[in-house]
Amino acid sequence: MLDTTNANNYSYITKDLEIHVLGGIKFSNLERMRVTLSIKKPKSNNVMRHSIDLYNDNTIERLVRKVAERIEIGTSVVRETLQNLTSELEQYRIEQIDKEQEVPAPKLLSTKEQKAAEAFLKDKDLLKNTNELIGKSGVIGEETNRLLMYLIFTSRKTSNPLHCISLGSSGVGKTHLQSKVSELIPDEDKIEITVLSANAFYYFNRTELKNKLILIEDLDGAESVLYPLRELQSKKKITKTVVHKDTKGNTKTIHLTVEGPISVSGCTTQESIYEDNSNRSFLLYIDESCEQDQKIMQYQRLLSAGQVNKEEEFINARFIRDVQRILKPIRVINPYAMGLSLPESVFKPRRTNSHYLQFIEAVTFYKQYQRECKYDEQTGEEYIETTIKDIEEANELIKEVLLRKSDILNGACRNFFEMLKTYLKTNTQTTFTNREIRHILRINPSNQKRYMIQLQEAGLVRKAKGNKQKGYLYEVVNYADYQATNNQIETMLNTTIKTLEVQSSSL
Repeated sequence: MLDTTNANNYSYITKDLEIHVLGGIKFSNLERMRVTLSIKKPKSNNVMRHSIDLYNDNTIERLVRKVAERIEIGTSVVRETLQNLTSELEQYRIEQIDKEQEVPAPKLLSTKEQKAAEAFLKDKDLLKNTNELIGKSGVIGEETNRLLMYLIFTSRKTSNPLHCISLGSSGVGKTHLQSKVSELIPDEDKIEITVLSANAFYYFNRTELKNKLILIEDLDGAESVLYPLRELQSKKKITKTVVHKDTKGNTKTIHLTVEGPISVSGCTTQESIYEDNSNRSFLLYIDESCEQDQKIMQYQRLLSAGQVNKEEEFINARFIRDVQRILKPIRVINPYAMGLSLPESVFKPRRTNSHYLQFIEAVTFYKQYQRECKYDEQTGEEYIETTIKDIEEANELIKEVLLRKSDILNGACRNFFEMLKTYLKTNTQTTFTNREIRHILRINPSNQKRYMIQLQEAGLVRKAKGNKQKGYLYEVVNYADYQATNNQIETMLNTTIKTLEVQSSSL
């Protein structure tokens, strides 16, 4: 008899009473059932409204007498109706909670779907084809970032998953990119977070997060869980000790343990605030160029004009999810690891080197259907090996990441500096004022002040002339700093590949 069709107004109607639960019920605090009731006789205008905890027997008895007196009905009828309503609400709440906690059942692929996914993974141009298919699923532009993010998400199935943080100005599409790429991951393999309490992660089942992708829409809204997340990233396990009383009243100490590994992805505009998390992650800087703006606006126009085939996008996304489902956990060994190194300009080389090697393994893992399975002679464990081609493709994708890791400027300041240099070169200017640049680049004054301080401290910009009263003219000291670092990284990566090829051919 309980009708929950309207989430804000449940109805419970018997031959004697008509009761409405205004505002529905809460699914937390299971020890109470706080509701606001509207009670009347059917086809009567004499309505009584009352807020009450249906689990409080004393207040229920007072309500029974009050209702019986107000709408002129027997107390036994009111009491029985309220008891039945409470049971129905209780059962409904339990069902809804169980429904929310259900893990989506993995899709069972048909023989045709399995063969199509395997054929796709066996293609020699796998990464190129994957990137094209990601674009056809509705991800516009961001060719490098989207493939990087996809491979990072794929690494959740390995023993050493990778993590990423998308960075960029407000409104440039950080969350959109993460959301669209995450649609290519099966629902049963990911958990999306908007807000969580500080202790929420400790109350997952022990293996519930194992090899899952954790998606955080905005790191600013999840600050309380960043510490346990970092521990899961680094140690692949978190433990919390709590005190608990058993049914006899005895106090016991319980250890709550949740196991990883997990892959974590988040978005933020504030790179420096999340440095501890950034150190554990690939930093993906969203493309804020005019070209990318044009691509997105053109797609929006096509969408508005009804010229985007949404069904085709859905089919492509579904196919990539099928591809993800047939990837099996398998160990990856890189026989060329000893011949790999990073440029000296890279900051925090120990962690960056680990990320570099793990990303190469992620590329190999994704190509598992193109590799011969081998077995460890001592343990019998199955594994596949990295090829020079895998390293070459990984290098091509990771160049921008390594370049950013080698930069003395943070991402936002670097973007500002590159736009500044482009403007000065285009207009053949050697000097500029803060006011001029603010107007041209449409930048917030406080942000510009912060960037200019960083650039002057780095020795990339200096005051050319002027004074505090009349203002200063500034000039760029070094136009080639970024390009020089980029050339150094590219030269080293190319030299490494050539060296490995020579060594491999001589064996």
